[in-house]
Amino acid sequence: MSLYGALLTGVSGLDANSRALSITSSNIANVNTVGFKTSTADFSTFLAGTGDDAPASVQVNATQQMSQQGLLTTTGSSTDLAVSGNGFFIVTDNPANPTLGTFYTRAGGFTADASGRLKNGAGFYLEGWTLDANGNMPANRSSLDVINLGSLNGTAEATSSLTLKANLQSSAAAVGGYVAGDMTAGTVTPQFEQTINVYDSQGSARPMQLAFVKTAADTWAYEISYQGNVADIGGAGNNPVASGSIVFNGDGTLSVPPSVTFTVPWAASTGLSSQDITVNFGSSGQSNGVTQFDAPSALTSANVNGAPYGALTSVSVDQQGYVTALFDNGIEKKVFKIPLATFADPNALSPVAGNAYQVSEASGGATTLESGTGGAGSISSRSLEASTVDLAKEFSDLITTQRAYSAATRIITTADQMLQELIQIKQ
Repeated sequence: MSLYGALLTGVSGLDANSRALSITSSNIANVNTVGFKTSTADFSTFLAGTGDDAPASVQVNATQQMSQQGLLTTTGSSTDLAVSGNGFFIVTDNPANPTLGTFYTRAGGFTADASGRLKNGAGFYLEGWTLDANGNMPANRSSLDVINLGSLNGTAEATSSLTLKANLQSSAAAVGGYVAGDMTAGTVTPQFEQTINVYDSQGSARPMQLAFVKTAADTWAYEISYQGNVADIGGAGNNPVASGSIVFNGDGTLSVPPSVTFTVPWAASTGLSSQDITVNFGSSGQSNGVTQFDAPSALTSANVNGAPYGALTSVSVDQQGYVTALFDNGIEKKVFKIPLATFADPNALSPVAGNAYQVSEASGGATTLESGTGGAGSISSRSLEASTVDLAKEFSDLITTQRAYSAATRIITTADQMLQELIQIKQ
């Protein structure tokens, strides 16, 4: 190797260690950056020629350690999210048209903006699948939407089931000549009646009366009638909305529980669709529902599902990525699901400002997965992933880099002195 080759080697050492210093400095500066993945300075030999005396210069490349898992730290916000695994959150910088700017990040400190859209501190908006009214996934899973909590104003739930626990007095006298509808029409006086409110699809409470009369030994007739304005159900001709009979065993338990599902025929003027309600009178041979014992007729309890209108109070996110909206009427409703993206070589992703990444040719395309599948990992709510920077190691690398840089300057100084000596030979 000539003296000029030594000079070039020294210069390459200065350049490589300068780059290494830049990498280490970036790591240290991002020690508190959520979801930051440390990079390492990988040195390699660079031959500036062929043969035994070719100058062995040095070069350095930054390698991202994307597969290194950061420590999960607990927070108080339900929209602070962290990934335990290989997946990335799918985000966009263009909420109006997400497909124009798709990026990937592990920085899951999301908060709602003025419009209710979840974005992190770098301004990237979280994307996910919008679920249908029953909490089911969309058929087209290639299309993602920005998760917008502002679209969740409130909700109501129509009653679909009614479970009764009551006793009908066994010593009551049987009433002869009863015809279905007589109790609602007022021609037969019920021996027991109780009004229970159910909820329509708009959250309004609607009074339904359950009336009973004994028609034979161990046999009772029942009618369910609407107690509001009969015009709401299309007129008095649609009342009662349900009727039938209940047969008991000699021990006061139900013999054969009636299977009752009735339809409330809401009139078009109400703006409501027809509503199906299933009534559970109890189990055969058991006293877990309606019974016939020699005690005064009484309603023990009526379990009615459904709820009036309720406003959004909070959201929660589970490990599968389901975003559940919680309303002040007690309803919990799955509204979004957060996917995760994986890559063949995540270390080759191209970084962009804001601790996010975009696809490169070397990284391969993104594979969109549900949380907990395909190695994507799971999502932790009320958690953030800490930076993977090890300060002790970075400070050690600083010292090593400084010494290597100083050594490279000595190469140049020594080679320069030798050149000066060579020039002075002619003098």
